[in-house]
Amino acid sequence: MTRDEVLLQLQALGTEQTRKTHARHGAPENMYGVKIGDMKPLVKTIKKDYQLAKDLYATGNSDAMYFAGLIADDAAMTKKDLQAWADQATWPMIGDTTVAWVAAGSPHGWEMALRWIDSKKVSVACSGWCTLSGIVALKDDADLDLPALQKLLDRVAKTVHSQPDRVRYVMNSFVIALGSYVEPLHAKAMVAATAIGPVTCDMGDTACKVPDASAYLAKMKAHGLGKKRKTVKC
Repeated sequence: MTRDEVLLQLQALGTEQTRKTHARHGAPENMYGVKIGDMKPLVKTIKKDYQLAKDLYATGNSDAMYFAGLIADDAAMTKKDLQAWADQATWPMIGDTTVAWVAAGSPHGWEMALRWIDSKKVSVACSGWCTLSGIVALKDDADLDLPALQKLLDRVAKTVHSQPDRVRYVMNSFVIALGSYVEPLHAKAMVAATAIGPVTCDMGDTACKVPDASAYLAKMKAHGLGKKRKTVKC
């Protein structure tokens, strides 16, 4: 299937209501407004296609960019590919999910995430923290650098409240992910979450709220910690 064929199918799936919803969350005008669930049949048809994913992402159309992440061959993505995607992300739904999910599934995710979290560009920094959250959800604890993750947790505890709105939000999400998926660091994540306290962010004209990390981690402990995911894409 070609890029233009996919674009035509996505365009046909768009709705005005979804466009309005995405716009409230910060989506740019270049979008069709496709519900994620409505993309899934097309994803099943294509499965993985490295070049098609890159071609769709390069269009700058929000729906095409998100779809690109769903069919991307994460293992084939180069550092250059990942950097380009992070730099070109147009709003959080792309930078925090599409870019981060693909990076987390790639061999270069850890390296890129550590680079991105130091970026002065908010969207790139957010992609970095979200990639780290994806990595801890996917990789076995034996394959994770636990001392490095502990240092990152300490960094969040010390600096989260001085960060821009969106970075605060994803840092808080990292604490939750770390304490939920990496059982050896759950107790330390709880200590950090308590020390951090409430995290406030401007969520715009939406009903979204910043999760209470302490409460969320307590709930996760009750349901069972350390259950890894096969994929972070949804």
